[in-house]
Amino acid sequence: MTATLRAAIVGTGAIAHAHAQALAALDGVELMGVTDRDPDSAQRFVDTHGGESFPDLDALLTTATPDVVHICTPPGVHAPQAIAAMEAGAHVVCEKPAALSLAELDAMIAASERTDRRLAIVFQQRTGTAAAHVKGLLESGALGRPLVAVCQTLWFRDQAYFDVPWRGSWATEGGGPTLGHAIHQIDLLAYLLGEWESVRADLWRVGRETGTEDSSTATVAFASGAVATVVTSAVSPREVSAIRIDTEKATVSLEHLYGHGHDHWRITPAPGVDEAEVGAWAFPSVEEPSGHVPLLRGVYGALVTGEPLPPEASEPARSFEIVTAVYSSAAHDGSRVTPALLRADGARMASLEAPVNERRPGHVGDDVC
Repeated sequence: MTATLRAAIVGTGAIAHAHAQALAALDGVELMGVTDRDPDSAQRFVDTHGGESFPDLDALLTTATPDVVHICTPPGVHAPQAIAAMEAGAHVVCEKPAALSLAELDAMIAASERTDRRLAIVFQQRTGTAAAHVKGLLESGALGRPLVAVCQTLWFRDQAYFDVPWRGSWATEGGGPTLGHAIHQIDLLAYLLGEWESVRADLWRVGRETGTEDSSTATVAFASGAVATVVTSAVSPREVSAIRIDTEKATVSLEHLYGHGHDHWRITPAPGVDEAEVGAWAFPSVEEPSGHVPLLRGVYGALVTGEPLPPEASEPARSFEIVTAVYSSAAHDGSRVTPALLRADGARMASLEAPVNERRPGHVGDDVC
């Protein structure tokens, strides 16, 4: 980069440190300011990463006039903060989940178009040389047509995690682990397989005291013809984030937790596939793992040149649509939800709140929101 872009961070919790560390690894980027509702937290952040602490977002935008604003706050305030930043002239990098609802995300996208500012949602699982390589193989047809897929986000969060005041609430968190956790793997699955066609799903509460679900199950059909099962859990002691895609010629599998490199991926050929053809599927010799650094490098590179955001940061609504369709299907007794039906579900467009099948002892048989 030949130009220096001035970045600011809103919210100085744990994920903000990943943003600051990634910014420090980029040339031509200066972290100039932060703000947090807890001024002591903001000052500690500044002491670690540099920049200046501002009392609130308005002061940050009007006094410091950053080029890029990173939204690292809880999801309940993402939409108004992102819109305010774009209307003040800044591009926005927003942590997932992007918003509390698809309607809020639509408003963020509309603000991006209206102000001619870029909006990048952080889905760092799309990044890394392995994901790019597999996406290229699938798109080129080298592996044949994708047929069946499995997407698992099996994580463990104890009751104390859900007892944080803003968690487990439709009003402040937007949804449960389907939105807050699984959206990463769902996004990577859709990044690899393309546009979705329909979703059928159920929400479950099997082990945690929470206002939302702690688990979900879904079937997602893609326009390519591929069909995927998607399982989400926040009660799984052996944690894993996994994707498996069976194609006509191979099985592509990924197992990791919060980030992946070449060693986490495997391509297994179908019987009878020629060895020379299999050799052409080998991962590149130069490796870069997934993470915030490659994502932000691509975003900032596009901002400097004025080009569209790279594929790793485009299509901000695709995975949010699939997640919203999960909640929409659950709200309609597991019925099939298409993109058109989703957009017609005004209640789910405005809020993900949906009935949860209660499966805990003493609660079995109760379906509650």
